Amino acid sequence: MTVPAVVSDSERLARATLTRIAEPGVRALAARVREVGPEQVVDEVRTGRSLAGVDVEALRHRLATADPRRDIERAAALGARLLCPGDPEWPRSLDDLAWEGLDCLGLWVRGPAALAEVGMRAVGVVGTRVPTAYGLLVANDFAYGLAEREWAVVSGLAYGIDAAAHQGAVAAGGVTVAALACGVDVPYPQGNRSLYERLCAEGAVVSEHPPGSAPQRPRFLVRNRLIAALSAGTVVVEMAIRSGARATATYAARLNRHVMVVPGPVTSPVSAGCHQLLRERPDTVVVTRVEEIVEQCGHVGEVADVLAAPPTARDLLGPTVRRVFEGVPVRGAAGADQIAATAGVSPAAAAASLAALAQLGLAEERAGLWTMSPAGRSERRSRGDPLAQLALEVW
Repeated sequence: MTVPAVVSDSERLARATLTRIAEPGVRALAARVREVGPEQVVDEVRTGRSLAGVDVEALRHRLATADPRRDIERAAALGARLLCPGDPEWPRSLDDLAWEGLDCLGLWVRGPAALAEVGMRAVGVVGTRVPTAYGLLVANDFAYGLAEREWAVVSGLAYGIDAAAHQGAVAAGGVTVAALACGVDVPYPQGNRSLYERLCAEGAVVSEHPPGSAPQRPRFLVRNRLIAALSAGTVVVEMAIRSGARATATYAARLNRHVMVVPGPVTSPVSAGCHQLLRERPDTVVVTRVEEIVEQCGHVGEVADVLAAPPTARDLLGPTVRRVFEGVPVRGAAGADQIAATAGVSPAAAAASLAALAQLGLAEERAGLWTMSPAGRSERRSRGDPLAQLALEVW
């Protein structure tokens, strides 16, 4: 039994036409497609029907040379395809772009990754094109860890943080998707060509522009909304005050996605944008580990372990014993009564505490006088557990 196509051939051709003649993210055009459908919109452009907010004459000029069948055939020759809303592989997370009137009218895809599945469990990792070694390390490690946990990594294939994120996911044998500002057959930037080819073979590259389309500066900012929409949350690793990554984070917030940032040195210009985002958006979350990203974006119960300092011998001491421990001389020796006075406890409590300290190897008795053992001196010099220190101070 043949299952009928959800998207008709005529609609697919109309959407292919719109990706050729129109730039993505034009609200008035997206609204009209939502209202009457892509086929009628193409007819209206062909007849020159006026549409507020849309340069119809510019669309007609492009329409004169548009050949959607050729674009689809060219894509097929590359092993690529055009996804439309309603296709089984269509990532439904992209439908959320309609909240902002920034609908994706069609998505050209090259690579074996199943976009519908990717959109269910993906994290965007973005940042500056001129990162520090720290930023590269963090982006690569985060992407590797996400891929190990079967999360797809979405980014933009740019130099710097984007490339490091893709490379980390590839190294872990995971799925990674690049959103391009050009055709899926255009490896850009050229310096990342080998990475582009790896994604085409093992992951996916996606674009709202048909095959052969060249990258243009305005297209990069618009494509960032795809990264945000395809992901459950976006992690900004390093970002200057003026950065395209800020647009991705903004789109993510507007689409009710999680926005996460990696803190950096306060003196680092490439972390200034991350810190500014933290100040300006209270819902932005600091992440320092992969587990924290999963906790933000994952299902209920995927909780990051609480970081704790390694336990120390001092952690085993009760409040009174801890006070007596602080009263034992580090150098020299003192009697139990003198230690009791120093610690502010009774002689009986001091005697019992000193016996406990001796058993733990933290204090020694010599000829009736008590002194700190080498292990005790080492423990005293260490910072120990902050909560234990606090308990001692407020006793």
